[in-house]
Amino acid sequence: MNNALVTGASGFTGRYMVSALKTRGYRVVGLGNPDCGADSCIPVDLTDAEAVRIAIHQVQPTHVVHLAGIAFVGHGKPDDFYQVNLFGTLNLLSALVELPQPPRVLIASSANIYGTPNIEVIDESVCPAPVNHYATSKLAMEHMVHTYFDRCSIVIARPFNYTGVGQTEQFLIPKIVGHFKRKAPVIELGNLDVSRDFSDVRDTVDAYVALLESDAHSLAVNVCSSRAIALRTVLSEVGRLAGYEIEVRVNPAFVRANEIPVLRGSRARLESLVGHSVPRPLEVTLQWMFIESSDSPGSGSAL
Repeated sequence: MNNALVTGASGFTGRYMVSALKTRGYRVVGLGNPDCGADSCIPVDLTDAEAVRIAIHQVQPTHVVHLAGIAFVGHGKPDDFYQVNLFGTLNLLSALVELPQPPRVLIASSANIYGTPNIEVIDESVCPAPVNHYATSKLAMEHMVHTYFDRCSIVIARPFNYTGVGQTEQFLIPKIVGHFKRKAPVIELGNLDVSRDFSDVRDTVDAYVALLESDAHSLAVNVCSSRAIALRTVLSEVGRLAGYEIEVRVNPAFVRANEIPVLRGSRARLESLVGHSVPRPLEVTLQWMFIESSDSPGSGSAL
């Protein structure tokens, strides 16, 4: 039986990943909280190199999905991005290459590494130019991961924005949906003139599994819908579902410096590796989030 290790298993994406892998017949071990939904869970701090090493040698994984990290761009402690996203990944890979048979590994990076390239569609050839600590830590992580390409079969995923049931309201779409579900009369947001490539978490996880099971290695792959949707469109669609129009107030505290106005990715490399698929329309995802409660596999933290 394939033995899969999922870091960040108790987080938003991790719970969907654990469920998807179990459905495909993997025995899944989660590095995360005890309620991660995996066949077994090990509470390990990735910044503790020795604890990571002990856990890896105990599990002996054949496949690894590395999702753990600080994912909220507005996190207030810059050092944490590097300690977790960079050095936590280093601790993981250092332990994995000690195994008699290093596993197949998928590592989640971020499309935020591209910064503001000012081009219509972003493919993997675009030179990264991160504009915040989150993105910089992810790019530094990617460079470090490259040094392990000759010792382990690794593919790096660069997800664009994705959402779904269970994502916390510190992220944009869950915040909007949550306000409408509560019938709030007012919502405070940042820059309204942004467009993002939004995917459904279920499509993102399906792409991760497909990449994990593919022959792809030693490269980075965009995971996206290849559609840029304006924030005002999201507000309009959720308002339609809720049956009323909310008052939107722009709070200067929520307006980020170096805000990326448009992010839209290319799926060409992804589909060349795992085949063509049609992402769910955002309207389907928003309806799912508006109607469903948070008791799905994705309930939990934002990581």
